[in-house]
Amino acid sequence: MDKERFIDFRNKVVDNVSKVIVGKEDVIELIIVSFICGGHVLLEDVPGLGKTVLVKAFAKTIGSDFKRIQFTPDLLPSDLTGINFYNQKIQDFEFKPGPLFSNLILADEINRATPRTQSSLLEAMEEKQITVDGVTRKLQEPFMVLATQNPVESFGTFPLPEAQLDRFFMRITMGYPKRDEEIDIILMNSSGNSLEQLKSTITSEEIQYVRDNYRNVKVSKDVLGYIMDIIEATRKDERVQLGVSPRGAIALFKACQAYAAIQGRDYIIPEDVKKMAPYVLNHRMIIKGINKGKYIYEFAELLLKGIKVPVEDI
Repeated sequence: MDKERFIDFRNKVVDNVSKVIVGKEDVIELIIVSFICGGHVLLEDVPGLGKTVLVKAFAKTIGSDFKRIQFTPDLLPSDLTGINFYNQKIQDFEFKPGPLFSNLILADEINRATPRTQSSLLEAMEEKQITVDGVTRKLQEPFMVLATQNPVESFGTFPLPEAQLDRFFMRITMGYPKRDEEIDIILMNSSGNSLEQLKSTITSEEIQYVRDNYRNVKVSKDVLGYIMDIIEATRKDERVQLGVSPRGAIALFKACQAYAAIQGRDYIIPEDVKKMAPYVLNHRMIIKGINKGKYIYEFAELLLKGIKVPVEDI
């Protein structure tokens, strides 16, 4: 495993995306980690914070085929997957692929679509394939869904069920920028559309390398035990109605491997676990009484504080 290639991959993506997104290096890193692990991301925040711009900038940076889907109540599953139509020229049925046959999908305001349409994403996100009229078609790699939703509005929305939330590798909030950062954003936008000027800085060979080799990151028994302590705490805490599943445990381990790799290490340390856990686990728990908003992130961080961190030489 070449650690320098992971560091270079991280720096190239962060530097390029930061040309249009100010002060969100942590969020960009989280998307990089999810992408390396082959996971999907749910960006949950109020409108106007740059979620769509961030996704477009990331797609341009890695040079992948990109499609944006605006989710509305009248959107049908076939609008995502594609349809078989009768072509009179060849006098036979022909398949017209939908927007899911791309590398990066921006599912804008995913909670505005009906449950039937939302569920059509399940097979694509989990199996990386789509079945239309009994015929299964593999999606091209890399394949990643980055969905956005507004947690404030509830009128005209359909909350994502737990089964679909669990398909997302991470749930992230961007948050408001700092005062100085917002001044830079205003000045940047007044000087023209820099998003259109972004060029790809990542090759397909680099993408293939990081996605194939992040699993070579090692973990000690102590740190693996720390991960399991966190997972078990979500299941035993009396404030939690539904704890994290084994899929969540696997996701946390993979996220720690990828994060350690882009930090230039071939082993996981407890700080990697503490960094990744709130984002990987927050949407995989149901908390008694309240289960939305900033409280879930705060609860995940509070849970970590009550778990002993291994301090042995690893």
